[in-house]
Amino acid sequence: MTNENIPLWNLDSIFPSLDSREYEDTVKAFADGIRKLDSAASSLKEDFENSLRTYLEIENEVLALSRTLNAYAYIIYSVDTTNTKFLNNIARIDELTLGLKQADLKFTRLLSENASRLESFYKKFPQFEEYSYVLEERVTAAGHQMSAAEEKLAGDLQRTGGNAWERLHEQIISSLSDDESKTFNELRNDAYSPDGELRKKSWEREIQLLRQNETALAACLNNIKGETLTLNSRRNWKTALERSLFSSRLSEKTLEALITSIEENLDVFREYFCAKAEYLKKTGATVSKSGEKGLAFYDLFAPLSSGGENSFLSKKWTFSEARDYIIARYDSFSTRAGDFARKVFDEGWIDAAVREGKTGGAYDEDFPLGHQSRIMTNFTGAFSDIITLAHEIGHAFHFSCMEGKPALFFDYPMTLAETASTFAETIVKQNMIQNSSGADRMQILEFDLQDVSQVLVDILCRFYFEKSVFEKRAESELNAEDFCALMKQAQEKSYGCGLNPDERHEYMWAVKSHYYSPDLDFYNFPYAFGQLFAAGLYMRYRKEGPAFALVYEKLLSDTGSMSCEDLCRKAGFDITTPAFWNEGIAMYRKEIEEFIQLVRS
Repeated sequence: MTNENIPLWNLDSIFPSLDSREYEDTVKAFADGIRKLDSAASSLKEDFENSLRTYLEIENEVLALSRTLNAYAYIIYSVDTTNTKFLNNIARIDELTLGLKQADLKFTRLLSENASRLESFYKKFPQFEEYSYVLEERVTAAGHQMSAAEEKLAGDLQRTGGNAWERLHEQIISSLSDDESKTFNELRNDAYSPDGELRKKSWEREIQLLRQNETALAACLNNIKGETLTLNSRRNWKTALERSLFSSRLSEKTLEALITSIEENLDVFREYFCAKAEYLKKTGATVSKSGEKGLAFYDLFAPLSSGGENSFLSKKWTFSEARDYIIARYDSFSTRAGDFARKVFDEGWIDAAVREGKTGGAYDEDFPLGHQSRIMTNFTGAFSDIITLAHEIGHAFHFSCMEGKPALFFDYPMTLAETASTFAETIVKQNMIQNSSGADRMQILEFDLQDVSQVLVDILCRFYFEKSVFEKRAESELNAEDFCALMKQAQEKSYGCGLNPDERHEYMWAVKSHYYSPDLDFYNFPYAFGQLFAAGLYMRYRKEGPAFALVYEKLLSDTGSMSCEDLCRKAGFDITTPAFWNEGIAMYRKEIEEFIQLVRS
């Protein structure tokens, strides 16, 4: 598919350009705001209640500027990673943001010292009672800070440490291409091809490219995790997981319940993998010779054989068709959701064209100034691209539901960040399943299970892998051979007999960008949380109908001001036991049972 009619985004309503007066004025306002914020933090010593009110008011303004500038710096770079000017701009904004971090450190320390006075603050200014959770959270965070001088030094060094290693990984991956000039992202996209030989060939070339660059990639991951361990120790975190749970606003009890539930249901997902392998072999849709050993890694995303090139899932979709389909699904949930999706497409919020220098995958970035978003995808015309679009628009819809909230509440945890996106996916997929039969139904069931198994089984694999990496890195330096061995162990523990041991992917550690972010340890279990929480919300929507839309929007608007447990309790769920998570998985167990029956019939 060519890039004809596949859009690039329009950024004019954010900034006309990096060189524009509007951009420079915003940068200046950000720098001035940081100075005001630092001054307001210092005043807490003298007049706590009034100074705290002033600080929070200024902070909301500064956070809106910070988030907008950082998002803009990243998105323009992410679609043109070889642009030195864009890279230098990231460094510029990073340097300014250090001042914000320093002001925050000072504020957090002084807030902690005066925590006993918060009750009198709420009495004097009751309009700030909604800040109670986030302020108490910052008091707790104060116990995980080094001295101001050490935190400043750590921030300075991270720019040429963890952040630099992260960018190096991104640059390596985005610039890789094989001897036929096929980019790494294009090779990855071949995993969805109906051509079994192409899937295997691209899988082999992908691994070959990663192996050729394994020394640099392993150095990136080794040093990022080493830096994290060092800083965590100085900040009184027992483990990286403890830090991640705190930032996710999730209790260890809830995570244990979630992991236990997935582990208890691995058997049925392994049956699904084997059934798919059986079907692909039966229909001649694979070149794998695995026999009864399970599914080949390069067949995980293989489409099932269909009635022809115009069938629902196997045809090449135009971007216009994708637009119309997604809007219709959003309309089916609520008028507000449908109108929002329409706005996203019509106002040029999406960059979907695949091109050299652009990062892989997809994301949504939100901009408090103007309360708008931008979405990056790599659209190839596969139906999976439509699901990706629906997912990312779900993120943007989540942000739209928070309009009018203080900017401090825009930083909801990763766990809850996946709620709206996964809920949007669920609406699309369940609509497809309900309106299909025969071979199409089997295809659609498999498409849903393909995604769900990634979010549950592969996410569990990533969780196992990252946990083992931190444990081993605490003992010694790690190289590519070590990372491959740990990935093999994680795949065996999660996929088990469902994945052919001779046709796996021991270099997946080099592919997933989340491993390489110094600030995103364990960026895996939040996806499983979001998948099953969204399943629970969807089942409630099925019971309550259109009236649920208002409840749902209110739920999304509150995600930045309370813990996961409190938010879910507010929605009527107890997420601290495996029983809740098993209810979500039950929907997918039924799909797997039906899929296996259809395969064997």
